[in-house]
Amino acid sequence: MSTATALRWGAFRSIARALRAVTRPGSPGMGARLSSLPRLVRATARGEYAGTSLGRLALLVGAVAYVVSPIDLAPEALLGLFGLADDAVVVSWIATTVVNETEVFLAWEEQRRRTVPGDVVG
Repeated sequence: MSTATALRWGAFRSIARALRAVTRPGSPGMGARLSSLPRLVRATARGEYAGTSLGRLALLVGAVAYVVSPIDLAPEALLGLFGLADDAVVVSWIATTVVNETEVFLAWEEQRRRTVPGDVVG
């Protein structure tokens, strides 16, 4: 198996695991996860939430910018399928990171709501 093929399959497996986590019964859906991202950034910036760092969130923004940017480190036009592999790896990292970060953050918010009655999160 070529490196590009292994990277693509690894990316697909990561995305599949992220989708399974999102669709698990009782788990927040993707809409709830995406809508929690601004709260996650605010809580991290304020120092209230220590589950991630601003650096990791900046990497996430940079990864999204890389995927949507027309500039590519491994251009598809020159490298064919290998040029798609780098994008697939980045997309799988984005999906996995969003699912994992929001999973922990939403649990933290819920725990905070239960332990601090009347406190408004956000």
